[in-house]
Amino acid sequence: MASKTLEDLFHETLKDIYYAERKILKALPKMARGAQDEKLKAAFLQHRDETEGQVERLQQVFEIMGKRPRAKTCPAIDGIVEEGEEIMDEFKGSPALDAGLLAAAQAVEHYEISRYGTLRAWAQQLGYTDAVALLEQTLAEETKTDQALTKLAEKAVNAAGQKKAA
Repeated sequence: MASKTLEDLFHETLKDIYYAERKILKALPKMARGAQDEKLKAAFLQHRDETEGQVERLQQVFEIMGKRPRAKTCPAIDGIVEEGEEIMDEFKGSPALDAGLLAAAQAVEHYEISRYGTLRAWAQQLGYTDAVALLEQTLAEETKTDQALTKLAEKAVNAAGQKKAA
């Protein structure tokens, strides 16, 4: 068996996050439709727009590597998205729905932050300077989105989730 290198691992992880971003791109409009809080709906739609740019940047990273953009099934993101869908089903119409959706969205963000941080470090190690800049841009967006979701949770959504249904 041939020895696998950091470059192989970088490429495999890139395929993983490419799948994840495309899966998230499909999930965000559903989450926006399911959300009751207007600010949360808007946050999901804004992040959908950002995610489109993130997918494009990933395609550029593949090009930098001389590889064709390809996705590899990511069971982790599949599970996180599935949990979000379960929350939408189980809490539909309840005061806690938005808190659950927001928590699912933050699980996605934390997964992405972890992946992009790792990919950025590996790109730097491998000398993919242009890829480092692209990955840093996405990492900054993901971090900003996570912080915005935290503020939204603390200022409105979590408290609204405590209220009794009418």
